[in-house]
Amino acid sequence: MKLVAAKVPVSTVWTAPDAPRDVDAPAIAAQPDVAAWATSMDTETRLGLHGRTLTQLLYAEPVLVRSERDGWSEIVAPWQPSSQDALGYPGWVPSSHLGELPGAATAPVAVAVPTAPLFAEPGAGAFAELSFATVLASVEHADGYTRVATPDGGSGWLADDVLWSGGAGTADDRLRLGSQFLGLEYLWGGTSAYGLDCSGLVHTVNRVLGLRTPRDAHDQADTLENIAIDEAQPGDLYFFAHPGKPVHHVGFVSPAGMLHASETGKRLENEPITEDRRATLATAARL
Repeated sequence: MKLVAAKVPVSTVWTAPDAPRDVDAPAIAAQPDVAAWATSMDTETRLGLHGRTLTQLLYAEPVLVRSERDGWSEIVAPWQPSSQDALGYPGWVPSSHLGELPGAATAPVAVAVPTAPLFAEPGAGAFAELSFATVLASVEHADGYTRVATPDGGSGWLADDVLWSGGAGTADDRLRLGSQFLGLEYLWGGTSAYGLDCSGLVHTVNRVLGLRTPRDAHDQADTLENIAIDEAQPGDLYFFAHPGKPVHHVGFVSPAGMLHASETGKRLENEPITEDRRATLATAARL
């Protein structure tokens, strides 16, 4: 295996090289346009992603390559813990989306707004638009900007006001960060500003705060500190499961009820828990 990094802003991870459909071409292009791909899909097309997409990689995220075939790489994502593989979340991505690891690996900074321009020089010449929860190694600071190491030996600059600087964060911070995506359409396998699924919302918010949380809801429930449902406070997590079945849904406890990415065909919301949903409320966890 070799260790590399995602060199595109968002790379969607697929179940197999033949999983993408014609409509998914923008997502697997050498320079993917995930925003256009997400916008192009109606609910039926999004439902067709079930069994095709798994998760997403963000810019500079480290990746272990297991094998390569016909322009595709079989990978695991170490930053996305999974019970499927001890090394990280497994799947397939176009090999064109991968490059050399950034030269620096210390003093990490995280993008804390939905999207942020990455500049060639401070304030001018943006060459990429990075998603929320992108984590990069900082190299230097100057006049309200931070220089970061990028894949393939390069560097770029991010405005300091798009970066998280609050340490581990509080319950209020988790809800505030997640609330930036209210109204965003649910995307199966989404971990980017262009679409999130339920566990993707939890995973990415925690990544901004420096917490490495499992990628999937059932793994989050198995790994995090479980608490009694009636002890849950805003900023904690609710988990949902049918009797005798694994956890299938997660959301942040909020004063309104729950902040969550509901399901395909719906949008990220902060609303009271419905009676149907409450019937499957199985446990809670504290971050």
